[in-house]
Amino acid sequence: MRLRHQRMTQRMTLRELAEKAECSESLLSKIENDRALPSLTTLHKLCRILGLTIGQLFGKSSEPPGVLARAGERPILTVHPLRKNSQIRMEQLIPVDPRNLLEGSIHLIPPGSAFHELVSHQGEEVAYVIEGTLEVTVDSTKYTVNEGDSVYFRSELPHGYENVGPKAARVIVINTPPTF
Repeated sequence: MRLRHQRMTQRMTLRELAEKAECSESLLSKIENDRALPSLTTLHKLCRILGLTIGQLFGKSSEPPGVLARAGERPILTVHPLRKNSQIRMEQLIPVDPRNLLEGSIHLIPPGSAFHELVSHQGEEVAYVIEGTLEVTVDSTKYTVNEGDSVYFRSELPHGYENVGPKAARVIVINTPPTF
């Protein structure tokens, strides 16, 4: 992750970034040293403060801009939701490039995993459930989204999801502008 580099290029101390992101210096240090995985909410805050997308922190820019993203070669971001012993994996479908207007990923969400702390950011999103069942919250309204269903919303509305089904959910998420 390029968090430390970006923080330092903006001449920001660990304490300053931690205060702005409303987290501890200790947690931020662990994140920068790959000893802790931040929550998605914390990642959103850090990226907003540093003027980055989450993909820019984890991925590498393809030179020249890529057209093809092969299975098994795409960057995968692993985040810990609020439930312990659970990881949500987000596989990037579109190569990371700061010039991109669109972002796509496949989310693999274990049963019971959730992002209850709602996030909001600029843009639009559509999510298509390949398999499994999600409960998607958009601006305090909950929607049950099953295999083959999709949900669309403005990203400025607070949103999150929970896998309420008995098996892992696989979901394609497309949003613009890039936030991951």
